[in-house]
Amino acid sequence: MKRLRSLALLMTVLLALALVVAAALGAHAAGRRAALQRLDDAAQHRLDMIASTLEAAVARFDYLPSVLEMTPSVLDLLERPDDTALRDEVNRYLRGINATAGADMLYVVDRRGMALAGADWDQPGTPVGHDLSFRPYVRSALAKGQGRFYGVGVTSRRPGYYLSYKLSRDNRPLGLATVKVRLADAEDAWRRLPGQVMVVDENGVVVLSTQDVWRFRPLQPLSAAARAEIDRSRPYGHATLVPIDWQPRPAEGAGPNEVVALGGTQYAVSQRAMPRTGWRIYVLDELWPVVDQARTLALAAGMASLVALMALLIFWLRRRTLRQRMANQAALQVVLKAARDSLETKVEERTAELRAAQSELLHAGKMAALGQMSAGIVHELNQPLAALRTLSDNAVVLLERDKPEDLKWNLSRIGQLVDRVGRLTQQLKGFAHKAPPQAVPVPVQRVLQGALLQVQPRLRAVGIDFEQHIDPPALTVMAEELRLEQVLVNLLGNAIDAMAASPERRLRFEAVIADGRGRISVEDSGPGIAPDMLPRLFEPFATTKPAGAGLGLGLMISAHIARELGGSLAGHNRPEGGAAFVLMLPLRPSHTA
Repeated sequence: MKRLRSLALLMTVLLALALVVAAALGAHAAGRRAALQRLDDAAQHRLDMIASTLEAAVARFDYLPSVLEMTPSVLDLLERPDDTALRDEVNRYLRGINATAGADMLYVVDRRGMALAGADWDQPGTPVGHDLSFRPYVRSALAKGQGRFYGVGVTSRRPGYYLSYKLSRDNRPLGLATVKVRLADAEDAWRRLPGQVMVVDENGVVVLSTQDVWRFRPLQPLSAAARAEIDRSRPYGHATLVPIDWQPRPAEGAGPNEVVALGGTQYAVSQRAMPRTGWRIYVLDELWPVVDQARTLALAAGMASLVALMALLIFWLRRRTLRQRMANQAALQVVLKAARDSLETKVEERTAELRAAQSELLHAGKMAALGQMSAGIVHELNQPLAALRTLSDNAVVLLERDKPEDLKWNLSRIGQLVDRVGRLTQQLKGFAHKAPPQAVPVPVQRVLQGALLQVQPRLRAVGIDFEQHIDPPALTVMAEELRLEQVLVNLLGNAIDAMAASPERRLRFEAVIADGRGRISVEDSGPGIAPDMLPRLFEPFATTKPAGAGLGLGLMISAHIARELGGSLAGHNRPEGGAAFVLMLPLRPSHTA
């Protein structure tokens, strides 16, 4: 009998230990999975920011080739490369444009691949006078119209992203314009983010990284064909291209992340492809915080299950003691009463201690979950709350003053701002994927309202009397709505700036049918256009604004958009004072003059 009792006790202890271990392992797996998911969510936000930063850094120079195509001296130099005076003129012109645009380098290459002129023609390391025909961006631009390439400069030894565009005259290819974009600033900004970042090109070589020792090293050994192409185009300078210690590891438990060992450290890796450049972005977060969180959660679960088993054991012991006391009460009442009182006191003290420990563990778990949830909420709501706070404060003031109509208008404005965010997102996608405009019927009234939504605060701040006249009210022109709105915002904004110091501030918008086309005019009561500026209104960088107030590209871009939409843009001074800009666009086919 004694042996059977010992065996039963042993089995009970083993079962209890198995339950504690099972609870700890289950909590460890769940905690690791949840921690990896949170890590991946944060990494996806960083990937969104990094990808948009890189796309913006490259896309903001797309307008430069159209500027060079509109400059006769650049095309003349490509036809007469031996004209030294013309070359000197183009060199200085490129330096002026690059100083305004802020690119790392801007230069012109002829059809043979020879660099003829550049913004740094008089500086050490200039590409001017060097044969660049072996570079992929030169070959791609001459063959396909444009090229993209990241690499170390042949002469400057500085890495950068090269954008090349073919330059033609009368459909005759003359050469190409090349813009070199410096991405080191973006790379420096990544170092202030959590974790590590690397960008890998189409060859599998790290070209950008928060760790200098990873740069210009492949993740895996390169093939012989890849080595041959690299030797020919020399994108990585004199780098030895020794592979980094990139070792993928099987993930322990379910999770969205890939796990790799790199330099003796394990990382959770999230990645994003960039189709436009052919690159892939990797965000690496060290795994040890995930392991610590999972281990802590497993320990807490094991302790909680142990506490629960101890509570059950105490309950069982208490019941057993009560049964023994009742069985022996008649004979041993006095002795058992003292023993019962002592035992109950000890049991109550032990139970109170166990309950206090259990309460502390539960409170710690709740506080940890509350902190994680609060961090997520703050991250998601911080930016939208900051944007809408001003309008919300206005709504409170209007509600206190019992102005329901103004309150309704203010709330409608909040809705319009939300709609505008969606439309701006579509416009940013349009900038990332350049495509020819698609002219569709667009009501002028709707486009004007969208433009006014952007300039209304400036109209009120300057104190401008705005009037509009659209005849017929449903006047519809053939255009692309977002681009037409961009032109109207530019014209209205220029008029507001022109009247800032005028004693009389009147702005008139008129849209009518004239000569079988839609005629849209913006007239102001400002000082008018200076005589020396009239012939140069639509030239690039022509502006009378002080330094830092504008680049002088708005009217040039607006005129370019008008031509793409099948219309025209002109400006003149009004006899009664002030300036007027007239935009002519095709009418919707159903309109008649």
